[in-house]
Amino acid sequence: MDSIEAYIERNLTEKRKVHTYGVAETAQRFAARYGASEDKARTAALFHDMFRSTPQDALNMYVRQLGLDSLYLDNANLAHGPIAAVIMERDYHISDPDILNAVRYHTTGRAAMSLLEKILYLADAIEPGREYPGVDEARRLADESLDRACLFSMERSVTYIRQRGLFLHEDTIHARDDLKDKLAKKGDSNGL
Repeated sequence: MDSIEAYIERNLTEKRKVHTYGVAETAQRFAARYGASEDKARTAALFHDMFRSTPQDALNMYVRQLGLDSLYLDNANLAHGPIAAVIMERDYHISDPDILNAVRYHTTGRAAMSLLEKILYLADAIEPGREYPGVDEARRLADESLDRACLFSMERSVTYIRQRGLFLHEDTIHARDDLKDKLAKKGDSNGL
């Protein structure tokens, strides 16, 4: 962990550092609450935005060099997670697929998300420094149901992205629909 924390201190803006550590604390709290590994949650959280402050031209270089899908070109919001997952494995020798997937999909989500993936997705969305319409409701839901909170957050993301005419990754739609189905089967949609 010392090496990722050193990387964070050297490479992230002060605002991104505060966010990253806020996500780490939130992810650990959710892990304890929902029965996941706190160490894995912290590891994923510390790595999740390691490339978020990287300039777009450098991200595009990584996308090409690492053989990632071209849809990540010129899209820092979508590219930084998949790039971080590959670098974590290659340079930091982290091979746990759950940690790698949590980082890879922390922006988009995906169908059949693991507990750790949902924890990181939600911790990123509602850590204490986040302020946007609906964040307090997402925080309230997170204390009741991880699935309902993730679904709420994804619904808001889909609406936000569509209203602005931005690219909406199909993984987000699949993640949202999967959570809707899961909650409906449990009879726990609660108006979502």
